Amino acid sequence: MRSTWIAVASAWFAVQTFVPAPAISARPASGTQTVSQGTAAETARLPFRIGVARADGGYTVVTVPLEAYVARVLTGEALPDSPPAAFEALAIAVRTYTLANRGRHAVEGFDLCDQTHCQVMRAATAATERAASATTGLVLLDGGKPASIYYSASCGGRTEIPSEVWPGHEDPPFLPSKDDDGCGGAPIWTTQLAERDLLRALHAGGFRGDRLRGLRILSRNASGRVAKLRLEGLEPDEISGPDLRAVVGRTLGWQHIKSTSFELKREADGYRLNGHGSGHGVGMCVIGAARLARRGEGTVDILRRYYPGLTIAAPTDASTPVATSLSNRSTRMATPGSAPVVSARSAAPVAVVPELLISLPEGDEGERPFVSGLTARARTDIARALAVDAPRVMLRFHPTVESYEQASGKPWFTSAAVINGDIHLLPPAVLRQRGGLEQAMRHGLVHVMTDGALGRRPLWVREGAAIYFSGELGSRGERPTRMPVLQPRLSCPDDADLRRPVSAGALSNDYARAHACFARQITSGRAWQDVR
Repeated sequence: MRSTWIAVASAWFAVQTFVPAPAISARPASGTQTVSQGTAAETARLPFRIGVARADGGYTVVTVPLEAYVARVLTGEALPDSPPAAFEALAIAVRTYTLANRGRHAVEGFDLCDQTHCQVMRAATAATERAASATTGLVLLDGGKPASIYYSASCGGRTEIPSEVWPGHEDPPFLPSKDDDGCGGAPIWTTQLAERDLLRALHAGGFRGDRLRGLRILSRNASGRVAKLRLEGLEPDEISGPDLRAVVGRTLGWQHIKSTSFELKREADGYRLNGHGSGHGVGMCVIGAARLARRGEGTVDILRRYYPGLTIAAPTDASTPVATSLSNRSTRMATPGSAPVVSARSAAPVAVVPELLISLPEGDEGERPFVSGLTARARTDIARALAVDAPRVMLRFHPTVESYEQASGKPWFTSAAVINGDIHLLPPAVLRQRGGLEQAMRHGLVHVMTDGALGRRPLWVREGAAIYFSGELGSRGERPTRMPVLQPRLSCPDDADLRRPVSAGALSNDYARAHACFARQITSGRAWQDVR
């Protein structure tokens, strides 16, 4: 198994090389997805490959027609006693999410999984089948494409903007943060976390230290959710509210911290959290939708509340769409079992382009638009600077530091490893804490594009190239280096120094030496392929 790896642990390396990532559109990057059209009947039969989780951690792949899948997801995601209008609103949201996210598990050989990572799928009921049938083909559109939307079990009384949950995500106007009088703050929950269990979860998330001496809330965001917490005794010593929920959820279970709307109290052997709401809170609130429907609000009314500015649409033929704006008041879109107000044709599935594949852990899927756009731009820019064809790219973000270490064979203070052409990375939360998500991704991309030509050279050549070209590209396709070029008299590092570093600091020093050796030859006029 051939691999290369990247370290960003030292403060010097992070400060010198990290370039803050710009916010990007919530829609997929241009060129990565296409949308075609078909009849409502064809849409209902669209085959989706669903990965059904097994007890051994693997998946059994089953093929389910789209509308049958919508009905089954409604059983898994909706409140069982929801009124028809709530079922129908969620059916449209589920169908939209399904079409916009088809192929998110392409690397595992299926489209979506049946867990909370995608959408929970259970056996359909008569009520969920009626809701799927009544809304057949209807989706929420943004610019003619299925919108990149989210929904959660409960917003706790106020919906959230995406960037507060997934840093870097754009905040489109159809996913606002606003009070939700339908939700009412349910559910109310309490959890107790023993200090040893919390420390174990934080260690799995990449934090270091022998003891957590204290945990306290530092700040809240505009919606009242926990934004930052202090971790006394650990390194780094701060964590965001969403990242705390993620690291605890991955290690101890998602039932412990149901949302980031909580109060925190120290107890003898740990901490008590008293909170409300369940899930990230972005988009439709399932509990809120059900309560609004009980008050008499219709399907369109509910969707208008949670996704303002989008349209519910289904093309009547290949070129002429018929749409109903969510800004238009309507008491009901359809009665149970009847045809929807807008019916006939629908957007067909999203086609996945295999040149850009990204695997994200549960809890980080909201970062997919940001990571996809960032990777697509970096892939194009680096390929242009190197004068090579942009290659297929596979990014695998691991759910824990331990998972990354096991897969890569590299220590915790590295950030990424290229194994058989795939870029393996630490969890996004860890890379954010270190300030190196973009740098690690770009470094790995350079390895993917140059290791074929440089594979027989000393390791310092390959690492030097990755460091040299992984920064932001200049206007002429040149890499304006931010790492200092060391004095020419300093020697280049041995392969052993780079493969088996004694510490993070030693590795960063060896990286600087590798970069200096590579940069000296480039500045003397040598092409990157000729450095040796």
